[in-house]
Amino acid sequence: MEPRDGRARARRAPRLLVLALLLGAHPGAQAEERLSGSSLVEVMKGEPVALNCTALGAHDHFVLEWFLADRSGVRHHLASAEVQGSELQGGVHDSRGRSPPYQLDSRGRLVLTEAQVGDEQNYVCVVRAGAASTEATTQLRLFAKPEATEVLPNKRILSVVDDFAQEIATCNSRNGNPVPEITWYRNGEPLRMPMEVNADGYMTSRTVREASGLQSLISTLYLRPRKADQDASFHCSVNYQLPTGRRGRLDSPTFRLSLHYPTENVDFWVGSPSTTEGWVREGDSVQLFCRGDGNPSVEYIFFRLQDKQEDVLKTNLEGNLTLEGVQRGQSGTYGCRVEDYDAAEDAVLSKTAELRVAYLDPLELSTEEELSLYLGNSTTVNCSVRGLPTPALRWTKDFVPLGNGPTLSLSSITFDSAGTYVCEASMPTVPLLSRTQSFKLLVQGPPQLSPEEPQPQTGDSWKEGEEVRLVCSARGYPEPKLSWSQLGGSPAEPALRGHGWVSSSLTLKVTSALSREGVSCEASNTHGKKQHVFHFGSVTPQTAQAGVAVMAVAVSVGLLLLVVAAFYCMRRKGRSGCCQQGEKGAPPPGEPQLSHSGSERPEQTGLLMGGASGGARHGSGGFGDEC
Repeated sequence: MEPRDGRARARRAPRLLVLALLLGAHPGAQAEERLSGSSLVEVMKGEPVALNCTALGAHDHFVLEWFLADRSGVRHHLASAEVQGSELQGGVHDSRGRSPPYQLDSRGRLVLTEAQVGDEQNYVCVVRAGAASTEATTQLRLFAKPEATEVLPNKRILSVVDDFAQEIATCNSRNGNPVPEITWYRNGEPLRMPMEVNADGYMTSRTVREASGLQSLISTLYLRPRKADQDASFHCSVNYQLPTGRRGRLDSPTFRLSLHYPTENVDFWVGSPSTTEGWVREGDSVQLFCRGDGNPSVEYIFFRLQDKQEDVLKTNLEGNLTLEGVQRGQSGTYGCRVEDYDAAEDAVLSKTAELRVAYLDPLELSTEEELSLYLGNSTTVNCSVRGLPTPALRWTKDFVPLGNGPTLSLSSITFDSAGTYVCEASMPTVPLLSRTQSFKLLVQGPPQLSPEEPQPQTGDSWKEGEEVRLVCSARGYPEPKLSWSQLGGSPAEPALRGHGWVSSSLTLKVTSALSREGVSCEASNTHGKKQHVFHFGSVTPQTAQAGVAVMAVAVSVGLLLLVVAAFYCMRRKGRSGCCQQGEKGAPPPGEPQLSHSGSERPEQTGLLMGGASGGARHGSGGFGDEC
């Protein structure tokens, strides 16, 4: 039976050899040979393949033979079979040491179960039918995918000053069939290198047949490196063939070159924390950087120029120098030199730069920390400074700018002139370098008084007994004392409006006497005193209000007595003649009434009489009612 893979390959490409055997229809006619299909069969290594040999025509009996034709043309008999109708009898006679051996299937095809490199031969099929015979040759071509591409870069340092091509790398492609092709790439672009040796670059190739019969290809690239190749990326690519004209590709890993090239230029600069103007602050740590464009790195020599002589500071391979806590005396010219003996004669291997150290000394004022002046006087204060670059000066008072320059002029000073004055020095080119110095101005003078006149709560005039709060503010130096003509004033304390003002308050009730006499507030210090008298104008008396109050009390008492009388009558209701005059209980005519003397007991006198007194008299001899 034909292997499945063999049938699939038969469908993909015309790989099967068809032998057409046509005989004449009449006796004595000669045989005519015709071949149909492809004489080339392609297969991947390790896959099965079947070589077909079929006689076309109405022949019930013929003999089929397979031969192997080696490269010298000698045929080796492999297998034969006799076909009678639909029956085939025969088999393989000699596999020539092949493992696994050849097989002959029921259709007379020569089967190779696992294609091997040694199978890449010419196979001859011979068909005999009676006296006629014919044959056809099938070429079996085997393909093998190479192993992963291996690249071996040159690990040495390559010099760009050499005037000949140097070995760059070797690319290996192993165990492929047929022999692949190798292409070299630089930065993704193919290098079209000749095979002939020359000074700019070339490549060599060598093919090796392995013991397995597969083939390996070794390619070596030679180039004359340039300085630009320092950052270039190289790799090689293997292109190999596959059945039916297809191709495959295997790329190697990329690699870079280690190049030696001399220094052509040197850069030297002052690093952080320098400003855009190149200044550094006194006390800061400053870094100097030096970089050459040669490879590998060479020695860097840092120096300072003093009297046109180089004072060497440090030598290293890093190209960095740190100056800790620089001082103003370290300002000057610094430089860096590269020691590269491979550099060209015209190469500039030394650079210099200016280190400028900015400094600012403490400010000095022409006055003490406190300046005391009398009211109305004038003065001038100077602010002196030393620094580099030249600092700018400005004056402020309570954060309000007054002017620029070293001199502050104060004329005809007032109490408002008192406060803290600040001289500030700054450097626009060195933003973080600044200093300040300040003094306090004290203005001597007698008190300045500022009373707050009160206003009536209602109407245009004060009323008798109305409460009022008086506030008196003063300022001066020394700080004035505040006193009142009436008791109860609060201690002096700083006023809300500031600027040296102090205030005291007094709360009292308005009277006509106060209105006539007034209430005075006095501020005093060593330079004098100042007084202010508060007046309240006409004060409205409160008599009308007193009469109304008395009338209200009288009405209330009368109502209370009426309520008490009504309550008593209700309790005595039911007794005869209670609360009735001239009715029962009145004495008969001619009988004298009893009068209550002062010797009567208290309980028997007044508005109500006691029950015991009435009880002693029965009939008409006493009061019939007690109301």
